[in-house]
Amino acid sequence: MQTRPLGRTGMEVSRLCLGTMTFGEQNSEADAHEQLDRAVAFGINFIDTAEMYPVPPKAETQGLTERYIGTWLKQRGARDDVIIASKASGPGLDHVRGGPRLTRDHLHQAIDDSLKRLQTDYVDLYQLHWPDRNTNFFGKLGYVHNEDEDATPLEETLSALKELVDAGKVRAIGLSNDTPWGVMKSLELADRLGLPRVASVQNPYNLLNRSFEVGLAEVAQREDVGLLAYSPLGFGVLSGKYLNGAKPPNGRLTLFERFKRYTSPEAEAATQAYVDLAHEHDLDPAQMALAFVNSRSFLTSNIIGATTMEQLETNLASESVKLDDDVLEAIDAIHRRMPNPCP
Repeated sequence: MQTRPLGRTGMEVSRLCLGTMTFGEQNSEADAHEQLDRAVAFGINFIDTAEMYPVPPKAETQGLTERYIGTWLKQRGARDDVIIASKASGPGLDHVRGGPRLTRDHLHQAIDDSLKRLQTDYVDLYQLHWPDRNTNFFGKLGYVHNEDEDATPLEETLSALKELVDAGKVRAIGLSNDTPWGVMKSLELADRLGLPRVASVQNPYNLLNRSFEVGLAEVAQREDVGLLAYSPLGFGVLSGKYLNGAKPPNGRLTLFERFKRYTSPEAEAATQAYVDLAHEHDLDPAQMALAFVNSRSFLTSNIIGATTMEQLETNLASESVKLDDDVLEAIDAIHRRMPNPCP
């Protein structure tokens, strides 16, 4: 398993990271422990979670994902062998902390609650799940500026995170679902005010959504704030299993209608082209899609997720898949013809 530096923190994380947002909804506690055991045995040392998980988010299950990881950590008894990343929710979920914000008081409560569920004294990477300001994320386009918005100032948020670092509850901080302005402003405040420097940004990145390459890729490389790529298979769409109207049992898009980001006619056409390309080169479509993400120079880690062990094994095997120049050129040709159908 290749490793890459997590920003300038001195930590080295595996190129594949185990995503866990299905734990507590589609996966039981036993399933979760089995996945964690297999991932670590394969060489993964990086596990990503969030206080709002599992998804779809709801009050009845909120926090179960961290709890399942916590019981695994307690049973395994080797906390220092893994790098745990969690995330604090931004505004919009009333069942989390009575309506989460990224204020000082909220962040102190959020980390204490997460640490209790995880049964650990610290998290290695603590991320802001989405911004506490009006901007574009979760597929939103067309930024509209509002001078009177109710936003928590970044300075307050980063100052609160510094308190968590100073208290030993957090080793490093990161952003998620953020923009070039958000990353650069956070770095500027850190440099000017002696606040923690963000180590990473967790944003969507896959064959159907390469928007990270516009603006953020340069920031990632020049400022050592690498990408933690989520949805590298576009909710499983890039495996090809949903093509031609297919509804596989227990598939996320079959079970939950809310996940529509990767289901447009344009997405289906592009997916068909990528799946056909994989088959032409005797590649598994999911592994080709993951290998493409793995190959990016601005990547820190690729967050894979699975609901079955078979899916997990397929995803893990992408670590050894190297795409040749012909495949990479063909991928770019499809991208030029059908660029970012799922921003």
